[in-house]
This record gives sequence, C-alpha cells and structure tokens, in this order.
Amino acid sequence: MSKIAKKPITILEGVTIQLQGDVVNVNGPKGTLTFAVPQDIGVEISTDKVQIVQKNESNPQSKALAGLTRATIANMVKGVSSGFEKKLELTGVGYRAQVTGADLVLNVGFSHPVKITAVAGVTFAYADNAIIVSGADKALVGNIAAKVRAVRPPEPYKGKGIKYMGEHIRRKAGKAAKAVGGK
Repeated sequence: MSKIAKKPITILEGVTIQLQGDVVNVNGPKGTLTFAVPQDIGVEISTDKVQIVQKNESNPQSKALAGLTRATIANMVKGVSSGFEKKLELTGVGYRAQVTGADLVLNVGFSHPVKITAVAGVTFAYADNAIIVSGADKALVGNIAAKVRAVRPPEPYKGKGIKYMGEHIRRKAGKAAKAVGGK
C-alpha cells in the first residue's frame, strides 16, 4: 500500500462522513461532497478517523488508487470545513474584471467582454486587481481558475494578462533589445 494511503484522515469538528455502498459522502459547514470509491479500495470510518484499505494487494494499480482515494477524501474533509481558493492577478492597462451576480465579466483587451458563468459550488470575488475563485471542491476550484486564466494568459514581453498570484512569468527581450546587442 502507498505511504500516503497508510496515513489516517482526521475528521475535523463539524464534519460528518458516511459510507453508502461504494460512495463516500462528506458533509460540513461549506457544503456536501461525494466520491465514488474504486472497487479494489475499502474505506473504514471510526469516530474521529478514516482509514483507507487495499482489498487486493497483488494488483499494482490498487496501490495508486489507494493513495488517490486517501488524498481525495482528505481534500473533501478540508473543503467542507474551510474551503479552497485560488487567486489570480490581472495585469494590463485597461484590464479589469467585475462580478455580476454569480458571473465574472472580464474586459481584457478584446472587442467584447468575456463572461464566465459560475458553476454550482464556486464563487467569484474581485478586489485590488485580484480575482478570487473559491469553493469546497478543490478540483473544481482549480479547473475554473484555469479556465479564467486561459481567457488571456500572460504574455512574455510585457507580462500583460491573467496569472496566478505568485506565478513567475519568464520575460523575453523585445526586438529593440535584440537589435542593439546582436549583429
């Protein structure tokens, strides 16, 4: 069994976990998440801990699935208790964003505004050139943040575009700098 799968998951206060057949339901203050457990993996729930068990240790794929299942359930427990968020930075003259209802409207240099509709369980916020995507499901928050970034990824010459907060963009020298130093 993988090293990750051997580590038990601590159930945080205010979170309840139920196993119904092969489906794990996690309830908490931020919402409810479900996960279908693979058939070679078992889940044992006690009062304050969850342990992942490999049913068929001779199958090499079940070792990886055990680690995946443990990580997913741990992310679900954290998500329904405190939630996840991704911050994106908006850089560029005239680039701005606006939250209208549950939707995000981006003005990023196109002839038209780009509207991104929020999926159930994800919320948008905008303050100080920072777009904040938050929700209980880690994979969904990351996926929506990637879609927002894909609208106008940062370009390497001036750095304009939408990037993750703290992301380093490799900058290139323009034509003028190349002409001065070259032949």
